[in-house]
Amino acid sequence: MRVGITILPEHSWSEAAPLWRRAEEYGFDHAWTYDHLVWGGLQDSPWFGAMPTLTAAATVTSTIRLGTFVSSPNYRHPYTFLRDLLAVEDISGGRLICGLGTGGDLDSRILGEERPLKERVDRYHEFVEVLDRLMHEDHVDHDGEHFRTVDARTLPGAVQRPRLPFLVAANGPRSLRLAARLGQGWVTYGRGGDTLEEWWSGVASLCGLLDEAEAGAERTEPLDRCLSLDGSPQFSLQSVGVFEEMVGRAAELGFTDVVTHWPRPGSPYEGSEAVLEQVADRLDDLRSPIS
Repeated sequence: MRVGITILPEHSWSEAAPLWRRAEEYGFDHAWTYDHLVWGGLQDSPWFGAMPTLTAAATVTSTIRLGTFVSSPNYRHPYTFLRDLLAVEDISGGRLICGLGTGGDLDSRILGEERPLKERVDRYHEFVEVLDRLMHEDHVDHDGEHFRTVDARTLPGAVQRPRLPFLVAANGPRSLRLAARLGQGWVTYGRGGDTLEEWWSGVASLCGLLDEAEAGAERTEPLDRCLSLDGSPQFSLQSVGVFEEMVGRAAELGFTDVVTHWPRPGSPYEGSEAVLEQVADRLDDLRSPIS
């Protein structure tokens, strides 16, 4: 089991840099940040761009993997995004993971767009497919419903081969098939549930749907499976015991990775760094169920 942590891009860099350093010092396997213009959970908070944040994080760390949790086509074109990804991956020495998702509708509304869910999902699928082509090919021509490229050059290519990992967010059958076809990993926040048990039941049902999608994709290697623990009604770092129980249940469902959030002084993700430190001391034991 690999364990990751998300640091929201809400801090000035003088405050954020020590958090990214400590994430590595604590021994987490990967560290993430949200990629939004504004996040619905903290609309009135300061907010910084994901790619500059990860670039800076790469300069103050040396081993921990870094990723977007997650990037969407709400305000990105796959070709311009490719250039950002190649730069950050090069600066980080090949430590970048690209989390991809449909994205919420808040960023789109801020930019004056009103798109029904089906159209946003259609655009997301085209975005992932074009980005995958750009990672594998040079001189890319694409004329789609949402994106266009004309002789798009892609040098120098990714440090990681054949390309940097895609962690594809999916909860519906169609997007789960996309994850199985083009992802190195799948990420979910879970689905529904007013109670913790209802949430776990929803997570289990999604795992079953992914099993079907993987079988249909005839993959040579299984997908990594990443669960955002804090999609549940209970903050995973409420206590060491809560965290250990949630990691254990995720392992039983076949997840290879879990992600928590850096504790904040208020909602959301309200908690204490003292608990985070205690969890960090237990990381080797937490990894053991499927290592």
